[in-house]
This record gives sequence, structure tokens and C-alpha cells, in this order.
Amino acid sequence: MVAAVPIARVVRSGVEESVHLGHVAVCDTEGRLVARAGDPGRVVFIRSCAKPLQAAVSLSAIGDEALSDREVAVMAASHNGEPVHLGAVRSLLERAGLGPEALRTPPSYPLDAEEMARAQHRHPLFSDCSGKHAGMLLACVRSGWQTTTYPRRSHPLQRRVLRAVERWTSADEVRVGVDGCGVPVHGVPLAAIATSYARLGESGRVDDLAPQVARVTGAMLAEPYMIGGRNRVDTTLMQAVPGLVAKGGAEALLCVSLPAMGVGVALKVADAGFRACGPTMVEVLTQLDALEGSQRRELATVARPPVRGGSEVVGEIEPVVALRRR
Repeated sequence: MVAAVPIARVVRSGVEESVHLGHVAVCDTEGRLVARAGDPGRVVFIRSCAKPLQAAVSLSAIGDEALSDREVAVMAASHNGEPVHLGAVRSLLERAGLGPEALRTPPSYPLDAEEMARAQHRHPLFSDCSGKHAGMLLACVRSGWQTTTYPRRSHPLQRRVLRAVERWTSADEVRVGVDGCGVPVHGVPLAAIATSYARLGESGRVDDLAPQVARVTGAMLAEPYMIGGRNRVDTTLMQAVPGLVAKGGAEALLCVSLPAMGVGVALKVADAGFRACGPTMVEVLTQLDALEGSQRRELATVARPPVRGGSEVVGEIEPVVALRRR
């Protein structure tokens, strides 16, 4: 096993206060490793970075129903719980003829600080995974499957998700656990996740799920605010870089699809410190020559987030990742 390497450091008042370690894999659609830092073979759970595939499986089960881009995008989201997100989740549930009580997401507060302050209690609707679950419920209703047991590994929908993960990652082995929201979660090498993200942007891919994957990524690109929302790294990356598909996941996993280059990027911060994700990913994209000058300027606050002392900026989080080309 290759050790994690420094990817970002926190500088306060001129002193290096902390260092984040991690791993990066950059792969093409054939699964070839293009660049790396740390251990691209490290097995990690895909967590919410699997949502584009999960949403595509749900769409396949839903059929030809004409969903809006916002509805499709929220199925792939880890949303803030802002009104625009909750409205799209409610719309999916209404299509299914179900209420929020059908959701099996754990009761939560919204991730967004402003919305959290307004919330009077935890609710399953506020979960950042409620869009994924609402899409799964609609898939169950349209396919005649049980709606109360959809999070179980043995459910027809979850078996389809597992098969999709196996095909799109080409992993030799997929470990199955339980995600924070209660549905199955899949563990594969980081390079396999990067491969799946390269394939998300591949036009003309031969796979039964390819049309639904294209529908999901198209909706994400059309409605990037639905994927996270205010002050979220994946939303900000997609707003700044046309054509780039980004998705963050728990335990500081961040993935990007770069269709123009035919590659996918998977970044894992070893200590789960998500604050290192933005600076590291922007630096990785810079080293891959994937950003134009105007895009780098637009991503300046993501690339080097400020460190504050009281009301003043006294430092920043700096990327130190160095990609090794294969």
C-alpha cells in the first residue's frame, strides 16, 4: 500500500499549522492511469459520488416520464436543503403519489447555515440525500417494486445499482456496505472511481444505461446549483468550468469528469478534511491544463480559501499536491 501524500497545507499568520494528506487518481475511459498522487489503488467507498450512476439506474426504472432538469439533477445531488432543492424533491414525491414520510433518509437539518437556522426540527426531507431517495421511490412506484424496502441490498433497484457500479468502474471486486443515508454503498479502488467518472463524459458509450447517464449529466450541467447549492465546491466548479461534471461525497471524496480530455479525476483526503478538497482539485485541474485563465480567477476562493483570525484574513489553505504522470 502506498502512503498518502501531502495535498494541502493550512497557513496561519505565516506558520504552517496543519497539513492534509490524500490520494488522487486520474484515469481515462479504458481505465488507464494517466496521473496520480499517493495510492490510486486505495479502496474507498464511493459515497455520494455514486449518485449520478444511482440516479441513472432510477431513471431507467422510471421509464419515459418527462422529468425536468431540476428533478433529475436533485436525484444526483447532495443538496443544501434550500427551497429550490426541497421543491424539486417534493415534485418527485408528488409524481410518485407519496409524501415525505415515505423517505427512508435519516431526519436531518439542512446543510446550508441560513436554512438550518430557519428549520425548527430535523426532518427526512432536509437530508442532503432526499433527492436520491425520492428518485428511488418514484422508480419503485413505476416498476411495481416495494417502496418500504428500497434501501435494502436485496431490493431489485439496489441490485441494479450494484450491477451498474460493477460495469462503469470495471473494478475486480466491489465491496458493499451501508451508506450514511441507509442505502448500499460501494467500495472500489480510487482509480476505478476515476474511470467511472471518465466514462460519465464519454459520448457514444455502449451500455444499456448510457442514455440515462447522459440524461443525468446533462441535467447536472444545466442545473449545477441543484447538485449542492450555496458555497458548495462541486456547484462552484461546474458553474466556473463549462462541460465539467463534479460531485462531492462524504469523508472528503471529490470527483470530476472532464469530457473534453476524456479523463476522470477522483480525490480522497485521507483525514476526511473536506476543506482540502477545493484547493487540491483546482490545483489538479491546473496541472492537467484543464482550466483557462479566466476560470482559475473565478475559482480563486476555492483554490486558496482564506484562514481567518477574528474578522481578518490571516492566512490561507494552500494546495501542495504534485501529480506524477504515467
